Amino acid sequence: MNKQGLRQLYKEKRALLSEEAIEELSLGIANQVLRIPIWEATYYHIFLPIDSKKEVNTEYVLHILQGKDKSVIVPRTDFKTLAMKHILLQENTTIKISAYGIPEPQGGIEVPASQIEVVFLPLLAYDKKGNRVGYGKGFYDRFLSQCSKDVITIGLSFFGPENSITAEATDIPLDYVVTPEETIVFNKI
Repeated sequence: MNKQGLRQLYKEKRALLSEEAIEELSLGIANQVLRIPIWEATYYHIFLPIDSKKEVNTEYVLHILQGKDKSVIVPRTDFKTLAMKHILLQENTTIKISAYGIPEPQGGIEVPASQIEVVFLPLLAYDKKGNRVGYGKGFYDRFLSQCSKDVITIGLSFFGPENSITAEATDIPLDYVVTPEETIVFNKI
């Protein structure tokens, strides 16, 4: 199945999930995240979920990061340039829902992509090699291409992998995918 077909399939699969199921599955994902050897890092980038798209609720992972006194960075998107800015999440950071339904920081301290050590990524689908299908705008591939070569990438998914997804030259594969049941390791040991 091509990427567009996978996008549609996984949007439909998510649409079938109740709010209670999303919360339970998201908590399971957060518990799995605790088992990944990533806790030496300082700068963690995490997406804030788009409720209307039934994304993984990252609030649980966010609480873990804050409890471990990590520096948390959240994205702000620019749909004109298809780029993201990376803003340090602080106690006084104002989060507002954008015109695209994305919770985003208003103002704040920008952190360069090269400083970010761990990135939690939203995704619709992924395969057994760590190739990821997002919404198709390329925000995360552009962002990851600006990060250090040592950045750790972690996809969060309610579902298991597809057998194979055709990757494009600009696609950056994941190091891990965390589901409610398991953590799949692709590129890091």
